[in-house]
Amino acid sequence: MMGNLSAKAASAADGRSVGSNRLGGFVNQAGIYGIAFLFIALGAVLQSFGVINNFMSAQNFLNIIDAVALLGIVTVGMAFVTYSGHYADMSVPTTMALAGIVSVEILKYGFVPAVAAALAVGLAIGAINAIVVGRLKANPIIWTLAMNYVTMGVIRFVWVNKQIYPDMKTDDALTLALFDNIFRFRFFDLIGLPVLVLVILMVAGQFLLMRTAYGAQLKLTGSARKAAKFSGINVERVVGIAFILAAFTATIGGLTVTSLSRVGAWYNGAGYDFKAVTAIVIGGMTLAGGRGSIIGVIGGAFVIGLMNNIMTLLGIGTFSQDMIRGAIFIAVVGINAKSLRSLGRDDA
Repeated sequence: MMGNLSAKAASAADGRSVGSNRLGGFVNQAGIYGIAFLFIALGAVLQSFGVINNFMSAQNFLNIIDAVALLGIVTVGMAFVTYSGHYADMSVPTTMALAGIVSVEILKYGFVPAVAAALAVGLAIGAINAIVVGRLKANPIIWTLAMNYVTMGVIRFVWVNKQIYPDMKTDDALTLALFDNIFRFRFFDLIGLPVLVLVILMVAGQFLLMRTAYGAQLKLTGSARKAAKFSGINVERVVGIAFILAAFTATIGGLTVTSLSRVGAWYNGAGYDFKAVTAIVIGGMTLAGGRGSIIGVIGGAFVIGLMNNIMTLLGIGTFSQDMIRGAIFIAVVGINAKSLRSLGRDDA
C-alpha cells in the first residue's frame, strides 16, 4: 500500500514536461549512448587521418571497457545518493583506499576474510554517513568531505603512508591468485570479471530504482522531500540506504583497483568521486535529485571512458584531461540547470 502510494506521489511530483528544453531532454534520455557513438566515430576519423593509432583495435576497446567497468561500479552506488537529492558522497575515494588496504592486510588470514574485512570497513563508513546525513541532516558535501579527510588521516596514521603488497602479507599461491583475479580474471579470455560485476550492479540498480517501493520513495525524496515526509515515507531511512549503497559499490571498486595495481595505498580511489559525479550528470541524472536512471549513468561512464581514451591517444596530459572534464561538467550542469529552471525548479 505504501509502495503504491509512494509511486503515485512520486509520479505526481515528477509530472512536469521535459520537452521545454530539447538539448537537456536529449542528454537526459537515451541520447547519452548517441553521444558515445559520436565519440567512437570521432576516434575512427582521427585514426583514419593518422592523428591517433589503434583506437579501433579490439585490445583498445577491451581497455576502454575495463576502465568503464571500474568507474561504473563506483558510479552505480553514487547515483543513489544523487537521486536522493544529496548531490554526492565525497568520501568515496578514501573508502576505496581503506577497503583496499584492509583487504591486503587481512590476506594473511585468507581471501574470504580479506574481502569480508574490506566490506565491513566500507559499510561501516557508509553507515556513519547514513546516520549523520540521513538522521542528523548534516550537509552531505561538507560531512562526506570531512569523512574523507578523517579516513585519510586514519590511513596515514596506521600505515604511515606505506604501500603494502599482497605478497608481503601472504605467500599462499591460491590466496594471491584469487586476489589478483578480482581484476584480471576473464571469461572466455575476453570479458573481465569487473565487467560482469558492473552488469549485475547495473541491472540490480535499475530494477531497485525503477521497479520497487524503495525506488519510488527515493524518487519522491529526491524531487520533493517535504512531500515525501507528508506521505509517511521514512526519509531518514531512505537517504541512509542510499549512502550505504554508495559505500558498498565504493568498496567493490576499491577491491578491484587494489587488485589491478597489486598494492594497497592511500591514493587508490583518488579522483573517483569527481569522475563518478561527472558520469552521473552527463548520464542525465540531475543533481537536484529525483530524475535519471542507472542505465543513463552507465552511459555517462562509457562516454567518459571513450573521451579519456581518445585524449590519452592524442597525448593530452593528465592535468589537461582534468581541465577538459571539468569544463564538460560545468557545461552539462549549466544545461541541466537551465532545463530545470524552465520547468519551475532552480535547485539544480
